[in-house]
Amino acid sequence: MPQGSPTALGFKFGRSEDSRPLADILRPTKFEDVFGQQHLLTDGGPLRRLMTTKTVTSLIFWGPPGCGKTTLARLLAANSDQELVQMSAVESGTADLRRIFSEARLRRQDGIRTLIFVDEIHRFNRSQQDGFLPGLEDGSFTLIAATAENPSFELNPALLSRMQVLPLHHLTESDLDALLCRAEKRLNCQLPVTAAGRVQLIQLADGDGRALINLAEQIWLEAPDKEFNAAQVAATVARRSTSYDRSGDWHYNLISALHKSVRSSDPDAALYWLARMLHGGEDPRYILRRVTRMATEDIGLADPQTLSFCLAAWENYERLGSPEGELGIAEAVAYLALSPKSNTAYKAFSAAQRDARSTGSLPPPKHILNAPTKLMKEFGYGADYQYDHDSPDAFSGQNCFPDGMERKSYLMPVERGFERDLKKRLQYFAKLRSKRRTS
Repeated sequence: MPQGSPTALGFKFGRSEDSRPLADILRPTKFEDVFGQQHLLTDGGPLRRLMTTKTVTSLIFWGPPGCGKTTLARLLAANSDQELVQMSAVESGTADLRRIFSEARLRRQDGIRTLIFVDEIHRFNRSQQDGFLPGLEDGSFTLIAATAENPSFELNPALLSRMQVLPLHHLTESDLDALLCRAEKRLNCQLPVTAAGRVQLIQLADGDGRALINLAEQIWLEAPDKEFNAAQVAATVARRSTSYDRSGDWHYNLISALHKSVRSSDPDAALYWLARMLHGGEDPRYILRRVTRMATEDIGLADPQTLSFCLAAWENYERLGSPEGELGIAEAVAYLALSPKSNTAYKAFSAAQRDARSTGSLPPPKHILNAPTKLMKEFGYGADYQYDHDSPDAFSGQNCFPDGMERKSYLMPVERGFERDLKKRLQYFAKLRSKRRTS
């Protein structure tokens, strides 16, 4: 296979009769040519069953960019002999929807079925999404929707209940390499990059097949006289930013991964997810707020100084900013991951909150209330109060719960970290309280 630019071999990007982008020209025309998504296409997979029966039910393709959502929708329409109407929620409005629905009903009267493919359906508002319901109910059309956002959050429950959600995945590096081989075969021209440059290009695509072909097109357009190495590839192509949405799925998925890595005492994984979030453009202050929460939720009294450590990292970032202040965040994350874990305080406070809600407005016992006025003393405020410092061991053992409420034991320290000492103290005071009660 020759090397160099396909332009010299008769293929002219953007100047041939077929001036579509190379990614669209290379779009598969049969299911067998689709890379990735084997969990849907292999025997027993949901799309394989639809292919076999030549029927299509309403579906939601949920997956990242460049994984084949549009391609699969087109193939399903062709396989089921339906009229494909393709639209994007970014470019279409309510008037467009009404026209498309009306045309679908007219086709149905002529015995022609319609498959409506909506890209980025999460961009439609609630009213627009509800507009699909009558047509789905009476069978005027079949709907296939594509979205990169979590359907549970972005789609109306009524619409979601009438459709099957099929998750699509990023393409693997082997999928991307096979896709690149197909492009080279179609153009009868090898991409002019070294082996390391090819690896670099695949990594830059970040699991996005369309992006890979677009990046390769950039390399071909350069028409170099020699192969590009990894550094030249990185310098030539427009680098794609890592998939990350500061208000969407990636935002919540990655902070969950960071939190659970800390909880699992895995500093290496925690640092990786921290780096992913920062690289994706996450606000370091958001990370610091969540990391400080981890200190109280997952370490707590097992190592109380983790809270101070996180607050110091926060102040350090406020003083230094990025990127210098990010090292303090990394140190806090690593320290939390290596700290003894306990949710004792978290569970104790949650139990106390439940009792506070259920007991309503029970007042404190009068003996622990202040009595700054004569009237309050006449009503028994402060009567029989025991000043703990006057008691043996500076502990009176007096009741501090509301009158009539059974004493509760919320705090249950574990045998880890500093809580071992707290457990001994708790047992010591319980023993003294029992003695005072007996006496």
